Amino acid sequence: MRKTFLFMDTIFNKVDAKGRVSLPADYRAIVKEAASEIVCYRSLTSPCIEGCLEDLLEKLAQDMENSLDFFSQEQDDLTNLIFGDAKRQTFDSTGRIMLSEKLLKHADITDCAVFVGKGRKFQIWNPENWKKEEERIRAEVLKKRPSLKTPGEAK
Repeated sequence: MRKTFLFMDTIFNKVDAKGRVSLPADYRAIVKEAASEIVCYRSLTSPCIEGCLEDLLEKLAQDMENSLDFFSQEQDDLTNLIFGDAKRQTFDSTGRIMLSEKLLKHADITDCAVFVGKGRKFQIWNPENWKKEEERIRAEVLKKRPSLKTPGEAK
């Protein structure tokens, strides 16, 4: 059985003038253990950068092929926005990755970035934008008070 790797925690790191930022140590350990690379692309739904292991994108590609008409506009649009935008990221000897100007501009990141773990993926935010988003999320969750059912639990 393949091990599942989870990105967790919220970590702030400096971004240098060239767009380099240190990938959090826990995230680097996941990449090394998974013998994979991370891939980053502009979020489709938020002003942030999405990141994940390449195998999650492979699963996404397979899911889209299985659930969408291969020649549909929806399939074309999603694959263009995700795979046409995605870039493999390798980290240097000091653990930094290089974020392109396109990614930095989309997320409004200048000199500091916040990495937000989301399980099998993570996001990179402008710290002020993340603070507002986190407040919005907390208010929404408190209002709805969602619950999760465990497998086998009565519905």
